[in-house]
Amino acid sequence: MQLPRMKMLSLISLVLSLHVSGQQLTKYVDPFIGTGGHGHTYPGATVPFGMVQLSPDNGTQGWDWCSGYHYTDSMIAGFSHTHLSGTGIGDWCDISVMPALDLVNDTITLYREKFSHANEKASPGYYEVQLDNKIKAAFTTTERCGLHQYSFPAGIKPVIRFNLGFAINWDSPMETFIEQVNDSTIVGYRFSKGWAQTQRVYFAARVSKPIAKLFLADGKKALEGKSAKGKMIKGQLQFDDLAGKTLLMKVALSSVSTGKALIALKEISGWNFGTVQKAAENQWEKELQKIAVKSSDETAKKIFYSAFYHTAVAPVLFSDADGTYQNAKGEIKKMPSGQRYTVFSLWDTFRALNPLFTLTQPARLPGLINTMLEFYKENGLLPIWDLSSWETNTMTGYHAIPVVADAILKNTKGIDVQLAYTAMKKSAMQNIRGTDLYRQYGYVPQNKYGSSVTVTVEYAYDDWCIAQVAKKLGNMNDYALFMKRANSWRNLFDPLTGFIRAKDSDGNWVTPFDPYLSEHDEHKAMYTEGNAWQHSFFVPHDVKGLATAHGSNARLVQKLDSLFTISSEIKGENRSPDVSGLIGQYAHGNEPSHHIAYMYSFVGSAWKTQELVRTIIDSMYHASPDGYAGNEDCGQMSAWAVWSMSGLYPANPASGQYVFGCPRFDEVKYRLAGNKTFTIKSTNAGKANPYIQAVRLNGQPYTKTYLDHATLIKGGMLEFIMGSTPNKNFGAAPASWPASVNQ
Repeated sequence: MQLPRMKMLSLISLVLSLHVSGQQLTKYVDPFIGTGGHGHTYPGATVPFGMVQLSPDNGTQGWDWCSGYHYTDSMIAGFSHTHLSGTGIGDWCDISVMPALDLVNDTITLYREKFSHANEKASPGYYEVQLDNKIKAAFTTTERCGLHQYSFPAGIKPVIRFNLGFAINWDSPMETFIEQVNDSTIVGYRFSKGWAQTQRVYFAARVSKPIAKLFLADGKKALEGKSAKGKMIKGQLQFDDLAGKTLLMKVALSSVSTGKALIALKEISGWNFGTVQKAAENQWEKELQKIAVKSSDETAKKIFYSAFYHTAVAPVLFSDADGTYQNAKGEIKKMPSGQRYTVFSLWDTFRALNPLFTLTQPARLPGLINTMLEFYKENGLLPIWDLSSWETNTMTGYHAIPVVADAILKNTKGIDVQLAYTAMKKSAMQNIRGTDLYRQYGYVPQNKYGSSVTVTVEYAYDDWCIAQVAKKLGNMNDYALFMKRANSWRNLFDPLTGFIRAKDSDGNWVTPFDPYLSEHDEHKAMYTEGNAWQHSFFVPHDVKGLATAHGSNARLVQKLDSLFTISSEIKGENRSPDVSGLIGQYAHGNEPSHHIAYMYSFVGSAWKTQELVRTIIDSMYHASPDGYAGNEDCGQMSAWAVWSMSGLYPANPASGQYVFGCPRFDEVKYRLAGNKTFTIKSTNAGKANPYIQAVRLNGQPYTKTYLDHATLIKGGMLEFIMGSTPNKNFGAAPASWPASVNQ
């Protein structure tokens, strides 16, 4: 028997990938990790960075349903085609589809069906569930097209419902449209307003059996004809009795037009569900093979590869295959080269996910950076939180800057460096988001702008990043200017309390002051999603300077010790729910804490970094639906695990230095660009041995507590010898410490 060409290529790809590591890695991925607790992930089918995320929605509103689905729920309202992974705000869930046994005459009430997790499965690129009404649904995807497979009980006239009025949390439909093109194809669109004030999703759907009848409604009454436009259009596709045979449906998306969505349907040729599923699985296998780990701990591998999987679901494609897209202004544009992306959760991802991309996504990284530069050309500023190409202005800082800076400093090809540098400076010189106040006072006064402390320290770090690019380009006047601004955190450091805290515009400390107090209202808060304990350590570019401000390295170590050992009580009547995953006041469930355990290595106590990183890995990551300590945040929570379980972490995300932590595996092999590999081997890497005794790089003794990016990408071997007791001499000498401004 001769296999179809697509299936043959998929099998060849799988065989080649398995040859690399000797094992199939997709089997270690559990897409349900993060769907419980406050992880806010979705379990459905997608391919790496794909435009389509085809996943179930419970139809429940609330914070823990930001992805549309939460593991504690027992109802399904539909399967929609766009989802956000791990965010703290609920949106998208566009083009909701639900199979039914018969027509639903009530066009107002949300139709939902019960299900059991015992009848639910998910793996990379695949999701299936059998509803309690005996309808079985399975899904897989390509980049822009989802493939549905439905099995209905015999003896009925099955129905597939399109509910374009379906919405969660912040989202609300503004205009929707459905039109029947022929006996097997419908097209339409959903324009909505929510977190992003302008969202446009066009779709085309084609079924494998003729549509017997299309029933349309506007959410209030039935409508006649082959097309309908309104705020909440619903369409029911009824079919003749399928006699137990499966019904397949392709649904393709576009940001441009229904015509472009029709073209995207061609990503799936024919109706072989297994072929498309295998191709999606192979895409994921190829992604996962970029890091191969060796360990007898199967649970740890499940945690690791599920995390690695989550690092490749966002950002997502926004443009058609030819690079065409429609931005939030309604302008139809085409990328000069490559693709346009969206879903940039930069306040989260600049810390670990984007630095990881410089190793795992070298071919895709220029497209991500160029998307930010196109956003700049369209809007005049680099993005803060780009959703559907709309600037949501969510969170603090201007954190496209460290992402762009890191790419430039690592010599990433395919980027207009001068354009990028101009864009970075423009964002730093804007007069919104408190930047004018920051420049005027040298800090942001609390009585003039909320979350002032977090805004100040994050701008200071971003300015340090600009300074490094200025230096690389030889612009020494800019270097001096932005290095001065990078010291702005000092203006809010209080030596009496040892905290970075708020001042007013007269230079007075804001009182009363309680370092345990959390206020979630961004206008009233001094700290974004946290308190003084969590935010007083955000000086990743100047840890040595922070130590000097405290009085000595030993005093900073003492302050760090206190962070991890004091009471975990969070005070305040409106505490931020994001402050979670607590060890003392360290909050691993939110991003501002993610670098803190690594700070010990900057001041001569590397063994404490090793001890705490192992504790965090073991206590904050689990192979279960509630396996994340907080919002997964578009890959950041997972990226921390991928780095840290490997034994490295970019504590200063744009420094190009990866600080040693506590490796979790016997061996971790990074497959790099140019067919190079970098292997991290660990002797005695068991749970009882969290401490580094000695390090070798390419067979030679190595005394630094970090590794340069330039060294890593050359390929080679890093060896950790681990033990059960601290080697306090390793990393004690200043020459071994990661770089700091004052070092």
